Amino acid sequence: MLSARQITWSLWTPLVLLLLISHLAQGQVPPPRRLRFKVLSPTKLLISWKEPKGDFDSYLFLYNSTPGGQQREIIISKSDTKVLITDYSPLKDYTVSVLSVSGGEQSRPLQGRHRAEGGESDGEDKTQAERLTESAGPPEDDNEISGVGQFVCHTEAIADIVILVDGSWSIGRLNFRLVRMFLENLVDAFDVGINKTRIGLAQYSGDPRIEWHLNAFSTKDAVIDAVKNLPYKGGNTLTGLALTYILENCFKPESGSRLGVPKIGILVTDGKSQDDVIPPAESLRNAGIELFAIGVKNADENELLSIASEPDNTHVYNVADFNIMSSIVEGLTKTVCEQVEQQENDIKQNHLPEKTGAPLELVTSEVTARSFRVSWSHAPGNVEQYRVLYYPASEGEPQEAVVDGSETSAVLQHLHSLTEYQLAVFAVYANEASEALRGSEITLGLPAVTTLQLLDVTHSTMKARWNSVEGVSGYMLLYAPLTDDGDVVEKEVKVPDTVTELELDGLTPRTEYTVTVYAMYGEEASDPMTNQKSTLPLSPPTNLQFSDITHNSAHISWAPVPRGVKGYRIVWIKRDGLVREEVELGPDNSYDLSELTSLMEYSVAIFALYKEGQSEALTDRFITTPVPGPLDLRSSNVGTDSFQVSWDHSANDIVLYRLSWAPFTGGDTKEVVLSGIDNRYTLTGLSPSTEYEAMLTAVFRDESESDTVSVIESTLAETTTIATTTTATRQAVRNLLLHDETTQSMEASWELQDPHVESYRVSYAGLRGNRREESVLVPGVQMRAVLQPLLPDTQYKVTVTPVYTDGQDGISVSALGFTLPLLSPRNLRVSEEWYDRFRVTWDPPESPTVGYKIVYQPINVPGPFSETTVGDDVNSMLLLSLLSGTEYSVQVTASYPTGQSEPLLVNAKTLFLGVSGMSTYQVRPNSLCVQWQPLLRATLYRVSIQSTLNGQRQEVSLGGGASRQCFYDLTPSSQYQISIHTQLQQMEGPSVSITDMTLPAPTQAPTELPTTEPPPTIPPAKEVCREAKADLAFLVDGSWSIGDDNFMKITRFLYSTMGSLDLIGPDGTQVAIAQFSDDARTEFQLSSHGNKEALLEAIQRIRYKGGNTKTGRAIKHVKESIFTPEAGARRGVPKVLVVLTDGRSQDDVNKVSKEMQMDGYIIFAIGFADADYGELVNIASKPSDRHVFFVDDLDAVKKIEEQLITFVCEAATATCPSVLMSGNTMAGFHMMEKFGLVEKEYSTIAGVSLEPGSFNSFACYRLHRDALVSQPTKYLHPEGLPSDYTISMMLRLLPETPEEPFALWEILNKDDEPLVGLILDNSAKTLTFFNHDYKGHFQTVTFEGTEIKKIFHGSFHKLHVTISKTSVKVVLDCSAVGEKSVRAAGNITTDGVEILGRMIHSRGRRDHSAPFQLQMFDIICSTSWASRDKCCELPALRVEEQCPSMPHACTCSQESKGPPGPSGPPGGPGIRGARGDRGESGVTGPQGPVGEIGPSGPSGPPGPQGPSGLSIQGPPGAAGGKGERGEIGPAGQMGLPGSSGSSGRDGPPGARGLPGNSGPQGRQGPPGPVGAPGAPGAHGPVGSAGTQGDQGLPGPSGTKGDKGERGDVQSQAAVRAIARQVCEQLIQSHLSRYNSILNQIPVQSATSVRTVPGPPGEPGRRGSPGPQGEPGPAGRPGFPGASGQNGRPGERGLLGEKGERGSPGIGSQGPRGQSGPPGLPGEGRTGSQGPPGRPGNPGTPGRSGNPGAPGAAGPPGYCDQNSCLGYNVGVQQDYGNDY
Repeated sequence: MLSARQITWSLWTPLVLLLLISHLAQGQVPPPRRLRFKVLSPTKLLISWKEPKGDFDSYLFLYNSTPGGQQREIIISKSDTKVLITDYSPLKDYTVSVLSVSGGEQSRPLQGRHRAEGGESDGEDKTQAERLTESAGPPEDDNEISGVGQFVCHTEAIADIVILVDGSWSIGRLNFRLVRMFLENLVDAFDVGINKTRIGLAQYSGDPRIEWHLNAFSTKDAVIDAVKNLPYKGGNTLTGLALTYILENCFKPESGSRLGVPKIGILVTDGKSQDDVIPPAESLRNAGIELFAIGVKNADENELLSIASEPDNTHVYNVADFNIMSSIVEGLTKTVCEQVEQQENDIKQNHLPEKTGAPLELVTSEVTARSFRVSWSHAPGNVEQYRVLYYPASEGEPQEAVVDGSETSAVLQHLHSLTEYQLAVFAVYANEASEALRGSEITLGLPAVTTLQLLDVTHSTMKARWNSVEGVSGYMLLYAPLTDDGDVVEKEVKVPDTVTELELDGLTPRTEYTVTVYAMYGEEASDPMTNQKSTLPLSPPTNLQFSDITHNSAHISWAPVPRGVKGYRIVWIKRDGLVREEVELGPDNSYDLSELTSLMEYSVAIFALYKEGQSEALTDRFITTPVPGPLDLRSSNVGTDSFQVSWDHSANDIVLYRLSWAPFTGGDTKEVVLSGIDNRYTLTGLSPSTEYEAMLTAVFRDESESDTVSVIESTLAETTTIATTTTATRQAVRNLLLHDETTQSMEASWELQDPHVESYRVSYAGLRGNRREESVLVPGVQMRAVLQPLLPDTQYKVTVTPVYTDGQDGISVSALGFTLPLLSPRNLRVSEEWYDRFRVTWDPPESPTVGYKIVYQPINVPGPFSETTVGDDVNSMLLLSLLSGTEYSVQVTASYPTGQSEPLLVNAKTLFLGVSGMSTYQVRPNSLCVQWQPLLRATLYRVSIQSTLNGQRQEVSLGGGASRQCFYDLTPSSQYQISIHTQLQQMEGPSVSITDMTLPAPTQAPTELPTTEPPPTIPPAKEVCREAKADLAFLVDGSWSIGDDNFMKITRFLYSTMGSLDLIGPDGTQVAIAQFSDDARTEFQLSSHGNKEALLEAIQRIRYKGGNTKTGRAIKHVKESIFTPEAGARRGVPKVLVVLTDGRSQDDVNKVSKEMQMDGYIIFAIGFADADYGELVNIASKPSDRHVFFVDDLDAVKKIEEQLITFVCEAATATCPSVLMSGNTMAGFHMMEKFGLVEKEYSTIAGVSLEPGSFNSFACYRLHRDALVSQPTKYLHPEGLPSDYTISMMLRLLPETPEEPFALWEILNKDDEPLVGLILDNSAKTLTFFNHDYKGHFQTVTFEGTEIKKIFHGSFHKLHVTISKTSVKVVLDCSAVGEKSVRAAGNITTDGVEILGRMIHSRGRRDHSAPFQLQMFDIICSTSWASRDKCCELPALRVEEQCPSMPHACTCSQESKGPPGPSGPPGGPGIRGARGDRGESGVTGPQGPVGEIGPSGPSGPPGPQGPSGLSIQGPPGAAGGKGERGEIGPAGQMGLPGSSGSSGRDGPPGARGLPGNSGPQGRQGPPGPVGAPGAPGAHGPVGSAGTQGDQGLPGPSGTKGDKGERGDVQSQAAVRAIARQVCEQLIQSHLSRYNSILNQIPVQSATSVRTVPGPPGEPGRRGSPGPQGEPGPAGRPGFPGASGQNGRPGERGLLGEKGERGSPGIGSQGPRGQSGPPGLPGEGRTGSQGPPGRPGNPGTPGRSGNPGAPGAAGPPGYCDQNSCLGYNVGVQQDYGNDY
């Protein structure tokens, strides 16, 4: 035995030598650092270190063991920092040295010793390393957990442990470092490995995320490294959501969870959860998962106790601070270790041995060129792994893939293309492997481009866009013109793999190009993808206009070409073609033509000049005007032998004037020629007292002469002696002018200053035809006269004679004038030719017209003769709905008061909507192909082929860019006709056809056909969105808190989401986007984009807004500005809103969101960052788990994108869209809305009126006799009916409902044949359902009996008819009536209509229909709805605690509740007693309103609101403050008078409302009462109906009420004001009336007090009042006033004012409305209890008595909206889809 000293020396000797040897190099090479020892097992010792700081090549590792060991040396690569000693003995000491080596040099050694067990007296852990030298430097990374003194779980049992770590903001980054150290200690205590204990970790805040799964790491060190690098998440604290998340995502086989292995969950949190933790914790415990809860600092201990498993003392840990978390590590790990052993024992006791065997059912899928998936069914027993062996069938080495035993598939990658692989799958058990499951698969060829689009085509460029292909190295494009020229050079372009879009330039205009794309894999290319497209012709100018046309000039202008034009060439030619002139301009767009010939037609052509050439010509014609005659020829300076004539020049190219004159009665004519610059001349040598006519003609430079103008003047008489002492002169008028000529009149004016003239005699006579002279006298002070009626186009001589006071005539003067002819329009021309229209334009004639008549008719084909007229201010008309490619004759006639002109004619031809160049190719025995020259603007081609022998037919629709199509499965040697119909939007042109014959039977294989499929839209639509058809709006937060970077992420999210949609536009999904901050801005409307490409481009153009967060105002903006018909919203399609926000709104979102949900809008809310989860829940539709999404930041939004798209598209599916039913979103159709039977639309439907329903607060619609309300089937059910559905109707038959059978609802095809429907037979008292089965056979099932007969008793009934694939079931008033079997139905055609109430004997759609009342009509895509419905709309079946509040429910003050009490006694005490109790609770309810005063009110007494506030509205307290500012609103009320100015805007609607009420239709209501007699005839139920007739009368007043109702909606203050004012008034003044009605409420549902009454009023409502009523609603002003307070915007105030005007109407009409039994009955039930309530108020005794209990309930009854806002009180409300 060696002594201890000898042993020590033998150990140190080599080390000392080594130190001496390496001394020279120790400053050169950096040494390793931090040597560590770890005992892995009794035979294994792990030695590790940290790499040095600096460059080196490798490590030299030396170690020795004592006693009895020899020094060993190992060279280790620089990438390894561990050595495992596998012959380790616990009884020996180990000395180790590690050196880093660089070249021939070595570093200083890092040395350490591991001592044998028991060798240490201090009891340190056996894994501690002892440092023997200081040369290695001080230890680093002091923050690492050394593990000294730590408990280690040595159990053989293994477990799956998932740690759930709170990463919310409350922890903080510094404390999170301590959490990481705690987790490192925790992990270090377990034996971690892929076949040992597995540890996974999830972190949560607002949303949870997996940091790593159980099977992510195979060693403990890897897990510890992951813990060290665990990132801090930040966010809210939603522990319940996180617990659910780990149950669904962590403890799953695919996540590494193993069967038969103990499951442990450890929660680490520092605060109270913002959601409920109890249900998810129970789910985890029930799943066999042992839960430990660790709370730090502010954690809620009660919450920890509710999460953790029992016993609490070992499963719940709560520490005061993060820095003392290490104190619980040992206790926690010991407990976990013990629980793992216990669970394993339990599992083993319950475990039964399983069989072993091979896997089954080998299937391959997802085959590509480089990979495919192999799948199999699980082998029996506990399979640990599956081994998949695969190798090429021809040659090659076998390869292997190993997957966990929980997997049933594996993806084999890095394969060779087009290669067959042999497969073998083995199940590997703990001790054996199974037999192989074998199979084979062949990989595909290299993936090729599948979609190639050619778009943005111009005359010289086009853009090629293709889908990306994974794994490519790049793409190669080849393109060339498709011509017969063999010299064409094909161009080649190569682009990298990131490019999927390329612009091809330098192309030839109007040329078809073929473009081919290859996906490149290195030097290897895939199959090609080819497409063809023609470049556009050079764009010509457009919109040629002529103006300022004279006899020798004209101004022309045109719309310029958008881009690329160098200039324009203008050519103009005379009609005779002899003179042609042209000019070239720069890029101007107007020109003046000069030196033209008068009365000449000119043709003008304008060409756009490009560098590539010139465009086609834009042509049109015009006619110059006649040369003008001299202007304003007049006379002056009249004497006895002379007078002067003067005139104005009419043009600047007059060279001469020819003036002639002669006595008007005949005589010599004198003439003189004057210069063109002269404008006056004096005629001399004339005779006294003689009438002369002077005539003047202008002669122009081109020797043309104008029309002659003339003037008549009389010379003065010589002086005559009247008496010996006086001399008087008889004078003639001067400057007699005829002007303002029309076709039937002219005006004469003259001058004369003579006080002795008493009057003037104006005589006139035509100079042709009947020359009878007529005259008119005018006073002497009037020197003008209008002469009419005259004949058109006639010369008149007009003579004016002064009449003196002595009765003598003065000298007469005459003038000649022409009335205007009935001139035809001029220059009729055609423009804007299109496929179904063209425009005709004309120049108006000189004569004033009263209008024009346009007549047009096809010339060469039979067609309709069409005529239209326009006013005199119109000179252009667009003729629509014309035949494509057809020539028309067009006549335009001018209309005058005295007749019409001759027509002006022109021929015009529409463009041909069809393809050209159609030919066949690749004709085979069983196939042939057709190609054509596509029409540039076409949107669709309908291509069909039909055999001329046997009628065999195929048809396919192709996109507008297609130019070829192949047909297969044809008959050899058969003649076929191929026809192509071209479509442009909704317009289809005539067919273009060609005939060809297939070849005889084939003798050789046909050549491969060219690609014919049109490229699909890019990006491709997701399958779930294929059938989506909705109006979809996105409301995006653009506030400052978003920031530019995040806003870019939002736009990318929108782009990706929109790319998942299929058809964009009016026939598919319409999309609008609005951005909001302080206000909302519409980025684009629903109707803005008709295709996906334009939509995606628009999204990329959205710019960041910035501002505060006013979400409520933005949602209102979407409702009022986007979901409107003007903005493109469509009736009958789902309305979907998606709201994205990152913070709490600074205004109220609840009200407008609730309104939209009630109106049937489907709302999704997406929150991120600091968004308020509770607010998102209030905004979104129900259920919240489907409509609310929350992520911590926008980087995580990708996680929810797939699910959001799925839910949105499911909501938008046209087959069964989502609708709101009983507060939840369901699949179905609101048929009332689709038929227009809603308050906003019913007034536009003939034969429909609005009346109170089963309760006053429910509206119903009376369909009067022969109303025949119908809608096209394609609009209501575009995809047909579902296979299983429930028809749900609330209806009432009337006394006047005929005895003959009629269809409540039915669907007819285009030939008016019934397809499916419900028939009521009033005489036989039966209900029949009919449809066609899947074979097309007609089938019916009829239900009869006592229960069915109830429908015919005249009261309201709720009818459900459930149709499944095997049966039809009828449920009446929520009681099953019967069920009968049927065959599965076939689908319906959508080319017909759906009609309500059609009489069965009718033979067409436009015959007769039965009258009845309809309150509800829905089709639910489910067979379970009938069993879930509560019939809450029926008074006899309504149970308040089980039913939602009725529309517009209100509350009353306690003071008002008293009065109703007394009248209650008549009601039955039993039932009402119970309700009375409810009334008591109602009393406490009023206190709730008090709470409402404060912002925090919602969370006050109204318990329900409180909880919601607590969950996430801690801050809302502050919001309360804002509420107070809202109260400041009252000042706003004072402003109301001022705002009346603005109310002027609203005024117009109000005015319309008033007429509506007084309208004749309102009076028709009385006839309704006549129905009352019918009621008596019915006796019993019908009798009660009589009273209702009275109520009908008040109905009209209801419209005014509507306005008021709107006011109410403005705010809670308004609601309270209305409730108090209306309820108290009604209760006080009409208590006795309520009592009488209450006594009529039936115990059974067999009758209803509202059987007859409603009808009379209905007619009144149904008239114009309805529409006007809409505006009226604003009328209920007083109440709106309150709303004005809330509505800081003056607009609301305006409504208030209108309301005031309406209020008087409410008062007077109120009484009558209240009398309406319909509403009151429902209320009455509760009301009856009210009476007892009154006594109850005075004291407890009342309560103790039976009546007392009812009393309490009574008050609430009066508060029911039936008495406050019932339809019989004159208040209309917009109920949306509630009924």
